[in-house]
Amino acid sequence: MTRHDDGPDRAHQRPEGVSRATVEALGSLSKALETTERARGHLYSFHQLTGTADLELDRAVELLREAGHPEWAEAVRTQVLGRNVIPGHWTFQIVEAYDHTYYEPFREFERAAVEELAEGHDHLYEAEMKEARRTVGHPDHTARPDTTPDPGVRTEERNRADRTRASRREGP
Repeated sequence: MTRHDDGPDRAHQRPEGVSRATVEALGSLSKALETTERARGHLYSFHQLTGTADLELDRAVELLREAGHPEWAEAVRTQVLGRNVIPGHWTFQIVEAYDHTYYEPFREFERAAVEELAEGHDHLYEAEMKEARRTVGHPDHTARPDTTPDPGVRTEERNRADRTRASRREGP
């Protein structure tokens, strides 16, 4: 990987002796964990949406009673309100089981692998991909936050400057 004045910070450079294959493997492991993070987020959405629906049932019971349907109100109250979503479980118990059984061990395993195999350097795969894909010297392709362009320079001005530079390279 080529180092530039505005290249990656030390935390995002591959430590000496860490192979490209190791970086790729850790990148894949991290991607799997990130996917698990998203799945966990969906699980929390399931938890919150189900809880919100259950709380709304209180209003439905009240409105059914007021509308003259006490038998339906009682059926909703006793058959649906507070019901387990799977046998013996409310959604919080599913979230807890997922966290303890799958998510936390996976997260700890990924962290241990990065610590041991890459000296704790996170996101090496992405950092190397960024370095390979960015245009060095372009104000919108800087490697680090501390090398970003002046916020006072508008994007259209930078784009105009890019076109000017490109036309100079093309020549007559």
